[in-house]
Amino acid sequence: MIGEPVVFVVDDDASLLRAITRLLRFEFLVQPYDSPATFLAAVHPETPGCILLDLALPGMSGLELQAQLIEAGCFQPVVFLSGQGSVRTVVQALQAGAIDFIEKPWESEVLIGAVRRALECDREIRSRRDAAVSISQRVASLTPREGDVFRHVIAGRLNKQIAARLGTAEKTVKVHRARVMHKMSVRSVAELTRAADLAGISPAA
Repeated sequence: MIGEPVVFVVDDDASLLRAITRLLRFEFLVQPYDSPATFLAAVHPETPGCILLDLALPGMSGLELQAQLIEAGCFQPVVFLSGQGSVRTVVQALQAGAIDFIEKPWESEVLIGAVRRALECDREIRSRRDAAVSISQRVASLTPREGDVFRHVIAGRLNKQIAARLGTAEKTVKVHRARVMHKMSVRSVAELTRAADLAGISPAA
């Protein structure tokens, strides 16, 4: 069961790790780690939250750890913390999916604001993913013929046009179309099109 979002903090500087943890615990659930290894052993892809990640870590860089997280299917938003960031490093981090890069020494409000944005980003990503899974399950409930009608409907075709393309009666298409709308839990073609976009379904050519 997915619980409260967690702010994971990974920094090998013990004093900074304590300071960040104390600051954030006024508002967030925080789990601090002083090494990449302990963090990788504990983090789970399904845990909602975000990651505050020091760029210079023992054994591997923050960028290398970020790459390992992505490979392991952990896509919690990453905010990098660094006292030695360069333009090139910032670009690399952002290209790899980090949503922010904060230089040390950080200001409390800047850090808290970055965490809030990261958690909101995580909520939005998980919400879209859950919606896509739900829609895909509904699509799986369609019969092959209903699936054909679905793809023609989102292409903007009328029942008569769909019937001609599928070689069937217009009233048969009407029945299939009604079933598609019911199974997909939508009330309009616009809603059906949005559902198709989320599920990655293309209109019929």
